[in-house]
Amino acid sequence: MPGPILHVGATVLCSHAGQAIPTVPSPRVLVSGMPITTIAAPYTVAGCAFVPPAGNGPCVTGQWVVGAVRVTSEAQPVVIMTGTAICAPTGTPLLPVVAQTRVIAT
Repeated sequence: MPGPILHVGATVLCSHAGQAIPTVPSPRVLVSGMPITTIAAPYTVAGCAFVPPAGNGPCVTGQWVVGAVRVTSEAQPVVIMTGTAICAPTGTPLLPVVAQTRVIAT
């Protein structure tokens, strides 16, 4: 499904409202003047509010598993708002909230 490409300035949260930031952006492609991200780069999560009594939280990292099908950067699919990501160690998704809207990928 098509969706806006995520860039370094996009707002991405874990399911528990922690802020997720890409660790390795792809500087070869810029949207809105900022580097985009690919599914190869993990995201770090800070401020996850999930604190289970005896479990697997809070969210520490997130990894995109589904991105664009037809658009790549450095031989990796780009991350899009309609993609799928999983946080570790909780297994919950990353949620893109705000991104640029000028460049759409499928």
